[in-house]
Amino acid sequence: MTVKERITALRARMKETGIDAYLIPTDDFHGSEYVGEYFKCRKYITGFTGSAGTAVIMQDMAGLWTDGRYFIQAADQLEGTGITLFKMGEPEVPTVHEFLKKNLTQGMCLGFDGRTVSAKEAAELEKMLDENGVSLSVDHDLAGDIWENRPVLSCEPVTELNIKWAGESRADKCARIRKAMEKKGADLFVLTSLDDIAWLLNIRGNDISYNPVVLSYVMITMDEVRLFINEAVLHDEICGYLESMGVVILPYNDIYKEAGALQGEKVLFEREKGNYALYQAMAAQNEIIDRMNPTS
Repeated sequence: MTVKERITALRARMKETGIDAYLIPTDDFHGSEYVGEYFKCRKYITGFTGSAGTAVIMQDMAGLWTDGRYFIQAADQLEGTGITLFKMGEPEVPTVHEFLKKNLTQGMCLGFDGRTVSAKEAAELEKMLDENGVSLSVDHDLAGDIWENRPVLSCEPVTELNIKWAGESRADKCARIRKAMEKKGADLFVLTSLDDIAWLLNIRGNDISYNPVVLSYVMITMDEVRLFINEAVLHDEICGYLESMGVVILPYNDIYKEAGALQGEKVLFEREKGNYALYQAMAAQNEIIDRMNPTS
């Protein structure tokens, strides 16, 4: 499909789901600086291939926001698509949030994939748009719905970082994390940032360009570490070693089911780094302690 055909198809899905404006950031489920091919929905919908940018699609307009590194490239790649270029930081150019506040009115709905927007930003959008009588719909990956032959999630093998390079064992790091949890009054710690997970477990991967990380989530209690990961990336030796260290290995996408099953817990979760869908799964039935994650 051409860019125009993709936007037409996306608008049809928006009508079906009652969404008036759809937000497509350049992000994965972990707030990574770079994203794998599976997550490049903004690139797929707009045709703009730069590493940074946010698209907003409405029934009567489509816009792309990007920074000064990409003004020339974006103008060239968007030509003929009907997508308006918003040059971030230029005089009189609204931010994405300012644009949404101005153009979304009573009874309208803003949609986005809640896994690709941080809990902190989603809360800001919710508060800002609530003043206009605008609702949020965050359970739909509409770009993914129309993406023909979408690349699969990266599944690169995981390697162990020897302690002589890591400098500290997983067990020692987890013990320090648990002391930090105690100080913050937390029963449980949910970690989503991939560099922090790689550091904590002394593992390395190749799922994100320029970063030796692996797609995963971690949930730590006072006596257990749960690693949510595509088990195919773990060879028998590292899988056995992780399990021998008390790490329970679970499927990557099960994090949302596990988070939704939590009841009455005090959960340490940094909203600036964790995605909104995960926050939503936990927030109603648990106390969220929004503090800097102790791995940092």
